[in-house]
Amino acid sequence: MIRLAAPALALSLFAGAASAEPVAFDFDKSHANLSFTYNHLGYSTTDGRFGNWDGTLLIDKDSPANSSIEFTIDITSLDTFWADRDKHLLSADFFDADKFPKATFASTKVEQVGENQLEVTGDLTIKGVTKPTTLNVTVTALGEHPMAKKEAAGFAVSTVIKRSDFGMDMFVPYVGDEVTVTFHAETLKADATN
Repeated sequence: MIRLAAPALALSLFAGAASAEPVAFDFDKSHANLSFTYNHLGYSTTDGRFGNWDGTLLIDKDSPANSSIEFTIDITSLDTFWADRDKHLLSADFFDADKFPKATFASTKVEQVGENQLEVTGDLTIKGVTKPTTLNVTVTALGEHPMAKKEAAGFAVSTVIKRSDFGMDMFVPYVGDEVTVTFHAETLKADATN
């Protein structure tokens, strides 16, 4: 649930000509997936995803710290591949989606921590509760997209959050408190609007 920190990764690896300010990149939603997993009673891992989300990604090629990401998730697009479980997770016992239909992530810091590796720290808000969260970002590819013929960045993002931090502690510790969130995506340099 993360307002993914992808911008930083792309920017830091796009070494090249000087650029005065960050450049916007668009998400290719046909090649992206926002998913999560958690432990169920020690017997299995339950998988889920959010099908509807949007983000604003700005990449500064020369100064990654100037990059930013804002991300909004439609909680009602949750899908754990079992309708009765989805209904329960969307209820007041967990996400309370009628009252809190959106989750957001807004970056506050982007730091390059290794080759193709970034840490993006920001504010994650779920169910009206905001907590600082760090996203681990791996840049999987950078350069000209072979089909789109424009600058592109691919990345893998992960973080672990505690659902109890966001007021969703039902069945803890039997059902895992820690939720692993993963985001894979391609981005393309946005077309000029002027």
